[in-house]
Amino acid sequence: MSEADRGARVRELTHFIGGGTVAGKSGRFGDVFNPALGCLAARVPLAGADEVGAAVAAAKAAFPQWSETAPIKRARVMFKFKQLLDEHHDELAELITKEHGKVFSDAQGEVMRGIEIVEFACGIPNLLKTDFTDQIGGGIDNWNLRQPLGVVAGITPFNFPMMVPCWMFPIAIACGNTFVLKPSERDPSASIRLAELLKEAGLPGGVFNVVHGDKAAVDALLEHPDVEALSFVGSTPIAHYIHTEGTKHGKRVQALGGAKNHLVVMPDADLDQAVDALIGAAYGSAGERCMAISVAVAVGHIADELVDKLTPRVKALKIKNGMEADAEMGPLVTAAHRAKVSGYIDAGVDAGAKLVVDGRGHEVPGHEQGFFLGGTLFDDVKTDMTIYREEIFGPVLCVVRVPDFASAVELINANEFANGVSCYTTDGGIARAFSRQIQIGMVGINVPIPVPMAWHSFGGWKKSLFGDHHAYGEEGVRFYTRYKSIMQRWPDSIAKGAEFTMPVAK
Repeated sequence: MSEADRGARVRELTHFIGGGTVAGKSGRFGDVFNPALGCLAARVPLAGADEVGAAVAAAKAAFPQWSETAPIKRARVMFKFKQLLDEHHDELAELITKEHGKVFSDAQGEVMRGIEIVEFACGIPNLLKTDFTDQIGGGIDNWNLRQPLGVVAGITPFNFPMMVPCWMFPIAIACGNTFVLKPSERDPSASIRLAELLKEAGLPGGVFNVVHGDKAAVDALLEHPDVEALSFVGSTPIAHYIHTEGTKHGKRVQALGGAKNHLVVMPDADLDQAVDALIGAAYGSAGERCMAISVAVAVGHIADELVDKLTPRVKALKIKNGMEADAEMGPLVTAAHRAKVSGYIDAGVDAGAKLVVDGRGHEVPGHEQGFFLGGTLFDDVKTDMTIYREEIFGPVLCVVRVPDFASAVELINANEFANGVSCYTTDGGIARAFSRQIQIGMVGINVPIPVPMAWHSFGGWKKSLFGDHHAYGEEGVRFYTRYKSIMQRWPDSIAKGAEFTMPVAK
């Protein structure tokens, strides 16, 4: 069977509720494409309030027993789940590539980063340890607990269909919560496979559930009284909406929004390293990353040489079906998204930016129907242009020229997004000043995409994060638990008579 014939086969997807697959009942479906072939690959059911309610009910029913399960036993499920993820590593990566479009090696890296979060969650017995103070006064001991919230939900984006859900559910479940995942309807297959592997790992039915859907499903989760907390990753307008509506309904919310990540190239930087970094960070995954570098800030005289070195590299990008071993960049996720990114390129030209490399109209032989767009490079971009102000989420790199280091810091700090940033320099003083002065949540020094490891936490500032908690790591444990302080003494140590003062050390 040819690749085109294989791509033409349309699968019928299902929800995963209460430990098993459940067919859609709303009568509404969404289309899932193979973006390299431009053909329909699957139909995904779009849940209504009733189906969301069924998933929440299953999670609520599972919560009492799961929350009382010893942390070490919950960790053993995570250990088994991690083993299964290792065994099915490439299978998951292939699912991602065929529905998202990113190259297979990049999808493998995504799976690995998800596995690392699961590994972190395996340490939950130690992560849930708290503090104890003996004899604070009057025969009283004081200690604290971190207890699970109940039913929690995750709403995740198309660009990391495995890694971002893994930012959420392994830690939430390890902490004793039960979980409802609403993945992106554009590439949902990985989420169902994760649910199947969790079941194989011994997770009880109802502890992890998957419901597909669009805004109707999101609103049902926001409004459901039994959902205690929501985690979200996506665009800033939707993150703001999720945070506003979720908190209005009394829920704990962490909502990670959009980005406009800058990479500063200082005159003293190793230019070849900086160019390598920009090519990978701007065009990897076709720019569909919240940590993609979309703005190169060229400081002083380095600008001309930087653009001269970038131009042939952008033109030479190997843009292919992501399943081909030598592919460096694949297609965009949908035809609609490709049209949106092309519109941004049009807007940049109309605004007067210098279009150095034009990716519009790019075709890949044998994949003429695929959703491909070539790498695009703009120079002389100004901060009032749409291509600078808005998150493009595509393979478009804008070069902004500034005279000095102070101007670079001022420019970046003035941007409404504050997710990630990088600075390439060989000057330790500049590196230290940059890391301290820059008002961004995640900072790289000669590191193009500073995504924290699993035992740290991920999150931006300003309009890149709504809520008080960053994702995963110890911040994840804090988000998915409630703090409780307990003071205790026993009858034989209680003094006779009423006490009218606060207990103090004696």
